Amino acid sequence: MSAPESRAHQRTRGGPVTVIGAGPAGLACAITLARAGRSVVVREWHEHVGARFHGDYQGLENWSDERDVLDELRSAGIETTFDHRTVSAGVAFDEQGRRFSLRSNEPLYYLVRRGKNDGTLDQALLQQAIEAGVEVRLGDRAAHADGLTVLAAGPRRADAIAVGYVFRTDMPEGSWLALDDRLAPLGYAYLLVHGGRGTVASCMFTGFKTQAKSVERTIAFFKEHAGLEMREPRPFGGFANFHLPRTALQGGHPVVGEQAGFQDSLAGFGMRYALRSGLLAARSILDGTDYTALWRRELLPLLRTSVVNRFLFNTMGDRGKRLALKRLSDGDARITLHRFYRPWLLSRILFPIARFRYRAPLHDQSCDHENCHCVWCQCQHEQKPSPVM
Repeated sequence: MSAPESRAHQRTRGGPVTVIGAGPAGLACAITLARAGRSVVVREWHEHVGARFHGDYQGLENWSDERDVLDELRSAGIETTFDHRTVSAGVAFDEQGRRFSLRSNEPLYYLVRRGKNDGTLDQALLQQAIEAGVEVRLGDRAAHADGLTVLAAGPRRADAIAVGYVFRTDMPEGSWLALDDRLAPLGYAYLLVHGGRGTVASCMFTGFKTQAKSVERTIAFFKEHAGLEMREPRPFGGFANFHLPRTALQGGHPVVGEQAGFQDSLAGFGMRYALRSGLLAARSILDGTDYTALWRRELLPLLRTSVVNRFLFNTMGDRGKRLALKRLSDGDARITLHRFYRPWLLSRILFPIARFRYRAPLHDQSCDHENCHCVWCQCQHEQKPSPVM
């Protein structure tokens, strides 16, 4: 029996499924399969889920689809038991420190924490997986994929990095964003505060070698413009991978989340795409449907539009960014963002050019990787991909 025939035979017999990687995509896939009665083993090479993160705040975006993201998860059987806060307003700054107030009648995003602590997205999904009957093997590095396997091992390389601090604070809660290349080259700096905790970071799409200066400028900027106060600051760093796959299959196995490159190329918001891709992989296994056809229908239009958005962001300059912020501040920010992410005629026309051009700035040449402590080098050492990748 050939390998493809063997995998089809396992689907029809309802055989066991292995998921390599215990991030949101892998765990969402495992939960769905287990609740449908399948035997599932999750293999995670770290000793903890969420090991890549440090309790930092991240945004689960709510603008790329008309559906509320939490309703989307609940309808798919994923319980929203993780700590989350609705964010419907925030403040953005241009490169000259001009202030733009952003508001929406519906949530712009949900503030969640990532990492190994209670209340994080990662721990909540782990608990749901265990309760559903998933066998989770931590500290188990997979050398290769055997049998029916879903690959969810995380990003392969650093196309963008986020560097900053998590901290305690008494400052008022809020969300702040700054579009200034001096703070975050070709990216954005952000400050998120809730419940006496905060995250401040520079999200950089190039110039990784200058991360220390970017973070220093980011902290000074938010001290001046947002009243940033930090206690017990702890440094953190992370990285993201962007890719437009052709099939999102490797050796015939579905590839989900950041291992497939499912990430918003403009802002790096990838949790929603990761969770959705994990659910799609589970559906393809349970129904015997074509995974490539599923993700191309559900995710590819968004991914292509985000490539065009990244291309425009890279070329629009400070004036263009200022006009974009003004447009966001003039109306309902969620509706405006949804329009930015909805495929439209010009985005289809620009996509071939954008696909060719947008990746060039992502191949960062600023780091020589010698005697280096930048996030790129740290992650390449600490997050060495498993052989199945």
